[in-house]
Amino acid sequence: MARWVAARAFAPGEVDCAITVMLKILDGKCRMAPEEKRVMALLYAATRALPAQRFGAAAHALIAEGCEREDEAFRLMIYERRVLAESMLSRPVMKAFKARIRREGLFDLPVAA
Repeated sequence: MARWVAARAFAPGEVDCAITVMLKILDGKCRMAPEEKRVMALLYAATRALPAQRFGAAAHALIAEGCEREDEAFRLMIYERRVLAESMLSRPVMKAFKARIRREGLFDLPVAA
């Protein structure tokens, strides 16, 4: 995954999209297949150090904690942050991000990549 990401230029807005998808995975509202969720989590991890446009250290800290905790109260807090994050991104930006990663073969990579 790191090589796949390194071979592409990710705009700060696209990093925001990866962060937002990771929040959606953690809040339990993501409708992706389990393998797609795993690939998206790997994408988030590979883009985590890249500059984001809107989200930064606080979002990364929340995600890190969310990966460790499974209590409902914390999941609700992640849900609220995710909804706020989605409201800050335009639909066309998120759709373009999802289309790009599909077009460029993200989900065709071996899961262990």
